Amino acid sequence: MSARHAYAFGINSRVEPMNNEILLVSGREVDALLEGQEREILRVVRLAYEAHARQQTALPFSTFLRFPNDDKNRVIALPAYLGDSFNIAGIKWISSFPGNIERNINRASAVIILNSPQTGRPEAIIEGSIISAKRTGASAALAAQQVHNISSETRFGLIGAGPINFEVLRFLLVAQPQLTNCAVFDTDETRVNQFVQKCAAEFRNLTVENGFRLEDLLHSCSLVSIATNTSQPHISDLSECPPGTTILHISLRDLKPAIILDCDNIVDDIDHVCRAQTSVHLAEQLVGERTFIRCTLGDILTGVATPRRDVDGITVFSPFGLGILDLAVSSLICDLARQRNTGTIVESFLPDSWA
Repeated sequence: MSARHAYAFGINSRVEPMNNEILLVSGREVDALLEGQEREILRVVRLAYEAHARQQTALPFSTFLRFPNDDKNRVIALPAYLGDSFNIAGIKWISSFPGNIERNINRASAVIILNSPQTGRPEAIIEGSIISAKRTGASAALAAQQVHNISSETRFGLIGAGPINFEVLRFLLVAQPQLTNCAVFDTDETRVNQFVQKCAAEFRNLTVENGFRLEDLLHSCSLVSIATNTSQPHISDLSECPPGTTILHISLRDLKPAIILDCDNIVDDIDHVCRAQTSVHLAEQLVGERTFIRCTLGDILTGVATPRRDVDGITVFSPFGLGILDLAVSSLICDLARQRNTGTIVESFLPDSWA
């Protein structure tokens, strides 16, 4: 089995690869291809949400692989088909091992496989953790644009000082360049200090403040992203939040169900988010129904629903994280790889035809 450069590969042109080839794109290549592509990522993420709202997708439930006597670690399979202009199928296989942080390696690792919707044959294998983080950041920023009066914001709050909130911050700064101040809270002081240093190196015009209590951060910011490693709800009071606050509840299990029931709730997919003991799922179990979920982000993007229920109330966006977003960004990567002759073609990866 030999390998060569990707320039001859027809991925995303919808021309089937010849000689049983497959495209490999490494993490470093993904990082380089997506550098400076925030607006384009925001665009394809929006298109994916709109396609889903118009039922141009196939999105089975995610499958969680868990281990005996282990309630922290998991590997998740997210299969999907994304139609409209994408016409692409695939799966993300992503692990979450929080203990990796203490080993000084990333909590999450992932691979994405893209399949031809014409033949089912795999066309590309792409490192997926970078894609996953960036599509999550883009999703949060897109939600903030749609449901929050973001044009007047100069300050933003982060609960959780990890790579996901770092990407949320990156995309929010693109969506709202007037943001000049960020407050960050984490129970791990070392991670906060590391986060502040990374922000200073990456976002030169941004002031990052730390040393807050959780209550103080909620009091001082009307736009807040929560991205932690918690598996149990731990926030029971949002009374400190200013009127009109928007909570981007990225990690899904931080808010106690009673809080969810008191807020204006927007999700990415109702059936998906009401699973796996998320805060929204726990709220559903508490009351036995789902009417407390007002709409999806796709409904807002396509004009089916209004951005907010109450201008002065608290709105919570709880995205389960849809595989179609990973496919949208992966499709972009394949386009960029072809344009820039990046990636590696593995020849004869697939077996010869039995016939």
